[in-house]
Amino acid sequence: MDQTKREFEWPTLVVMVATYAVWAVGTTLWGDLAILSLLLTALSIAQFSSLQHEVLHGHPFANRRLNEALVFPALMLIMPYGRFRDLHLQHHYDPNLTDPFDDPESNFQAPRDWAVLPRPAQALYRFNNTLCGRMVVGPAISLWALVKGDWQAWRRGAPGIAEAWLLNAAGAVPVFWWLASVGTMPVWAYLLAVYIGYSLLKIRTYLEHRAHVSARARTVVIEDRGPLSVLFLNNNYHVVHHMHPTTAWYRLPALYAARRAHFLRRNDAYAYRNYAEIFREYFFHAKDPVPHPIYPVQKADRADAA
Repeated sequence: MDQTKREFEWPTLVVMVATYAVWAVGTTLWGDLAILSLLLTALSIAQFSSLQHEVLHGHPFANRRLNEALVFPALMLIMPYGRFRDLHLQHHYDPNLTDPFDDPESNFQAPRDWAVLPRPAQALYRFNNTLCGRMVVGPAISLWALVKGDWQAWRRGAPGIAEAWLLNAAGAVPVFWWLASVGTMPVWAYLLAVYIGYSLLKIRTYLEHRAHVSARARTVVIEDRGPLSVLFLNNNYHVVHHMHPTTAWYRLPALYAARRAHFLRRNDAYAYRNYAEIFREYFFHAKDPVPHPIYPVQKADRADAA
């Protein structure tokens, strides 16, 4: 069951402190240890994003303002927390999962839009549908889509967008202050670390959801307990997270283990053993087409369910 009255979530706070510490160390090692500096900074930025995901789902405290204060510094620079929060919570409406228009985290396109794309753009999106492509060009594509979508929404008068970007700018101030006064990493290298961190996150999101007529069968589980599971705070148990979104990250593996047959029945056995399997199968080969393969059928199924 989801936790409605949670105890003090010290594991999340421990990871939070450790993440900031690794970030601080990583940004001060530039020089002879430039590669290590870049790696530690990128890893801490990816871990920080996983912590932001915990925060938007109500952790580690019951107080939202206190939680969001913990992730106020914009370590990732390019992803305003407020937009991440609002778009991700919109994504959690499972009947919309993978919908090219209504799921803000979908990588599918509507068939009619795909058909009119120029061939170079189609080639880029096909590459983006391999795991290699998702890691190499995926962050740039996602950032462009976010900025373009937010600009258009802001011009239409959508609320909260300007505030989120202004808060992100304010959160970037301590980051640049640190880089200028304490850290030794140049800004260009930090931007590269941000991109690498975002690239690592693309491993997690690569096949989280599939096109399927049934909404309950669209969400994956990856039975991995290795380093990437730690980096993603067990969000590889994604079907468990979608069914129990307020459950803390460190409880997801036990919850899955206790009810494994139930979760695999619910998501129609959409599962992988580990991330190594995913790299072997999809690093150079796309798992899905770019145009949504059953979009009219899925749309009709959702309408019937409503």
